[in-house]
Parts: sequence; C-alpha cells; structure tokens
Amino acid sequence: MSKYINVAIIGATGYIGLELIKLLIKHPKVKIKNICAQRSIGKSMYKIDSSIKKKSLPKITNLTSLNFNNIDLLFTALPNGEAQKISKKLNSKVKLIDLSADFRLESSKNYKKWYNITHKSKNLIKHSIYSIPELISVKLDKFRIIACPGCYPTSILIPLVPIIKNKLINTKNIIIDSKSGYSGAGKNLHKKFKFKNIYESISAYGISSHRHTAEIDQQLNKISKNKINVQFTPHLLPMFRGILSTIYVNLNKNISAKKIYKYLKKYYKNKYFIKFAKFNTPIGTGDIIHTNFCKISVCNDRKKNKAIILSAIDNLIKGGSGQAMQNMNLLCGFKEQMGFK
Repeated sequence: MSKYINVAIIGATGYIGLELIKLLIKHPKVKIKNICAQRSIGKSMYKIDSSIKKKSLPKITNLTSLNFNNIDLLFTALPNGEAQKISKKLNSKVKLIDLSADFRLESSKNYKKWYNITHKSKNLIKHSIYSIPELISVKLDKFRIIACPGCYPTSILIPLVPIIKNKLINTKNIIIDSKSGYSGAGKNLHKKFKFKNIYESISAYGISSHRHTAEIDQQLNKISKNKINVQFTPHLLPMFRGILSTIYVNLNKNISAKKIYKYLKKYYKNKYFIKFAKFNTPIGTGDIIHTNFCKISVCNDRKKNKAIILSAIDNLIKGGSGQAMQNMNLLCGFKEQMGFK
C-alpha cells in the first residue's frame, strides 16, 4: 500500500457528497484527485459550502473529464441507476464504493421490482458486497464494488442482526418505526413531498412500500432459516438530519430485554462506532449528530415477552458518508476510525 490513495467523488454537491468531502479532506491517507457534479462545473467547493476551505481541492468537473487510470478508488453519491452505468467504465484496478442502492440487492429482478429500473450492470452484482462495517465478516478487497447500505437499514440491522443470529427473538412479528430528518430525501425534497408541510409537521410515507424494506428483508433472511418480512414504516420529521428507529420485538423463551442488552453490548464490545445507553433508557439523535456513531438502547416493554430497541444514527454520516469512509478504511487496511478524529 502506498502512502496515500487517490480518490474521486462523483455526485459531490448533494448532501451525502458534501459530507463525504468534509471527511475525506481530513483523512491522512487520502488525496482527492477529482470532484464531479453535473452542476457547478468549474466552481470551487468553497462556493458550494463555505465550511469547505481547503485550497488544494480540485475544482468541480464533469464525469467525462475523469481519467480512471489516475485513481485508486471511486465514490459515487448519485441517484439510483447512475452508478451501474459508471461501473462498466472502470478498469479492474479501480475500486468503487457506491452510496446509492445500485448494488445493495443481490437480485437484479428484485432491484427492478423495488426501484423500477432495469439493472444495467448485472454481471458486476456478483463482484459487489453489501457492507455494514460492524457486521461484515469477509475481506473487502476481494470485491470490486462495496455497496453502502441505506440509512434506515443501517440503524435497523446493527441491533437486529446479532440477536436474530443468536435466536434471541421471534422473527415472525418484528415492527419497526423509523423517523428521519428531511435531508434523507436529498435536495429534491420538494419534488418528492409536494403536498406536505415538511418544516412544521411529521409525515409517514412509503407505507409497506419503502425501497429500503428490500435490503432489510434480504439481510435478515440471509441469517435466518425462517423467512423474515418486517413491518417497516418510515416518517419524515421537521429537522434536517438524524434517524431514530424504534424496533418492537417478541422475545424467545427464557429471554429478557436485559439479556438482549447484555448480548448486544458483548457482541459490539470491540466496535468503536457502536455506543450503548444504560439499560431501559430513552435516547434521541442529539448524542450522535455529526458523528459516525450508532447509539443503541434496549428497554423493557410492559409485557414480559417483549422488548423495545432504540437505535440512533446521523443519516448523512453513519447512514451515508461516514460509513463509506469506514468501508474505505477496511478496504485499504487502514485503522477503522482513521480520519474521524
């Protein structure tokens, strides 16, 4: 491994792209070689976000000017469907870390069903890996593409996967209520939610049809003998960033909420970015905003055979750019928390 890696970011002016640049400019092993966006070509990133002041950053260019032979790693923070097209242009030496949904689903048919897009790079799906860093058990450098999970699934799968693996809960009736800041909808927010008073109300959306349901089901079914279909309802809150997922589970025989709590703490004891509140303590997003941490709390339900799990993340960092950089660190053999301090 050389002293640094050369990276390019495509989709740099969206919420996730901006956060990614802010993280990468602080990383001691990264050189940002290219910054691409459809709009603002020729401008400096300072003109897009005044908090980005590093003078050595390249100016914004379009994708056609990017020389893939000069980079080691490409980040794509684009609308669904675009990373598929770009992936076909890459040589085998360039790794791709994608923050869209293009390589999250292992079936192109399933992708078509949920996203209504015919996958344009089906042959590369088998060369991709869905990676929540705390849950991945294989070396990422074996894969050409790392698919970063969606923000909602990140908050949900981190607490659920270990307890389903260890058969601590009944998988037949898992209910998930997630609430997100409106930045999760991207900069085209008002096109997606034309008739909602976004800044003064809370709105449920995507009931029984939110696209992230597909990857939640996929990942849970991979670790369970029984088919799992969760009940998942997302909500949009009048705040800019942050996600709080409330997960209602039925406990298996001789399992208590306290046992769930102790097991999760033990499972994640060596995972730097996972934090725990004291048992039976409500939490919110305030503690983790602008960080790459996921904070978990396990609480008693009033019924003995049930438990309530709370999981809080920053959707733009742990649910997006931070998780991408964390995956980069794992891919390149760097310390997992490098660049975050």
